[in-house]
Amino acid sequence: MRRFDRWPVFVLFLSSAFACQQSGQKASLQEVLGSITAERLAAHIQRLASDEFEGRAPASRGEELTVRYVIEQFQQFGLQPGNPDGTYIQKVPLVGITADPSASLAITANGKRMVLRYGEDFVAWTRRVVETSSVEADLIFVGYGVQAPEFQWDDFKGVDVRGKVLVVLINDPPVPDPRDPSRLDERVFGGRAMTYYGRWTYKFEKAAELGAAGALIIHETEPAGYPWAVVRGSWTGEQFDLVAPDRNMSKCAVEGWITYERAKALFAMVGKELEALKKAAVSRDFRPVPLGARMTLTLRNTLRMIESRNVIARLEGSDPKLKEEYVIYVAHWDHLGIGPEVNGDRIYNGAVDNASGMAGLLEIARAYARLSPPPRRSILFLAVTAEEKGLLGSRYYAENPLYPLERTVAVINVDGLNVYGRTRDITVIGLGNSTLDEHVRAVAAEQGRVVRPDPEPEKGFFYRSDHFNFAKQGVPALDTDSGIEYIGKPEGWGLEVRRRYTAERYHKPQDEFDPSWDLSGAVEDVRLLFLVGHRVANDDQWPQWYPGTEFKAKRDAMLKR
Repeated sequence: MRRFDRWPVFVLFLSSAFACQQSGQKASLQEVLGSITAERLAAHIQRLASDEFEGRAPASRGEELTVRYVIEQFQQFGLQPGNPDGTYIQKVPLVGITADPSASLAITANGKRMVLRYGEDFVAWTRRVVETSSVEADLIFVGYGVQAPEFQWDDFKGVDVRGKVLVVLINDPPVPDPRDPSRLDERVFGGRAMTYYGRWTYKFEKAAELGAAGALIIHETEPAGYPWAVVRGSWTGEQFDLVAPDRNMSKCAVEGWITYERAKALFAMVGKELEALKKAAVSRDFRPVPLGARMTLTLRNTLRMIESRNVIARLEGSDPKLKEEYVIYVAHWDHLGIGPEVNGDRIYNGAVDNASGMAGLLEIARAYARLSPPPRRSILFLAVTAEEKGLLGSRYYAENPLYPLERTVAVINVDGLNVYGRTRDITVIGLGNSTLDEHVRAVAAEQGRVVRPDPEPEKGFFYRSDHFNFAKQGVPALDTDSGIEYIGKPEGWGLEVRRRYTAERYHKPQDEFDPSWDLSGAVEDVRLLFLVGHRVANDDQWPQWYPGTEFKAKRDAMLKR
């Protein structure tokens, strides 16, 4: 078939490109594309995801090894230090807050008392930079906890929630389409596609904005896109945040999650039915429901003020004027470190998430460093910290950029490569947001592939990786994912391997390097990302947000300054 015609051409590049890169000589576009191979990607993944790197947690021995490895690679490629101070480092000040896991959460109502176990029934933390954070407050159910004037939606209805603990549902309100109740209304909260109102970050931010003492999100595996084990693994142990001038005292005293089973029991204890209230919450008429229960929780914290690091390298553009404009490739180097034991293993290696993305970033950087001629615009290669702690490294860069965001034309994210073989398609998360889509379509067509939207838009993946912090600031950002139509595999196989990875490996020690992986699909995707960035770096036109996209106004205002 026609879609396979170009694959053998790529293969022909390999031997000559390998010899050329070994000697450090400059190479043509075709040669550097051919030098991106499965063997090279596998070598980076195997190294970064090894037990020696201890899961690459920020402020750990794993960070030291990872940062050293990435800098050494950039230096070997011949790339310039990316920080204008002459180093490859951007220091990221963080606070590490570790809650005592012996904490228990007590709920009293109608003379009854329920005690929840930390890690099993709930997880909780504080972002306040304090040694003790306590809550003794009334519980109030606020539905989905959303105030969205553009959808004429307000779950709070003016009710004063100051000093209370909000109990809130996960994701956006799933509003049925009045024309077809079996489908979601795409005119309200994007239908199946999650908006930022559905993200846990929004719900905690809204609770703090309204003066709540705390917030508990009710976890559900299907709408969340991950099981309770992921919540427990991500939110127990040391938690990180950037430190605001007020030492984060404007945030809630307690943020946390509760399992669906324990939430259901809580509602039953106060004579209410969770499922019935969930249905009521899918309406603009919903009003907050006081639960007639009181929550008591004290978190005793160990504080650690630390400096983590983003790593950044720079390739100067060849155009005297356009070299002051930038395309950024970003990938996070961190994972979860050493955590709770699962099947006898405590090292969360993060092979797919995100040693594979770092491998892609490094191979793209190596290819650009050898390319002759270089692109017209400058390219930045940014390896960020603390993505797993809330996208903190990319947030710090986006709020403290080393190069002006008004001259940053695009950001391309590399988060989790395809390790299962070649596909006939490539997924764009947030397809329809910007003209970057057209660059992806053009390159995919050259590879004989098609572009498809996120097959799981309800899981809000666009808001869950580092490109989002740049999008929030207005910079057009691209996030791709593996295709789902695997060559030589039956229909549905791609979605099944996604599901199995999420259930069995994602954010668990089982996310380890596997020598049986088929990285041919990863190679094709990395080459695509290289070519998309190359097109953007040479194009006369900047990428633009499409009209109606939530980030367009911020970009327009930025470029008028």
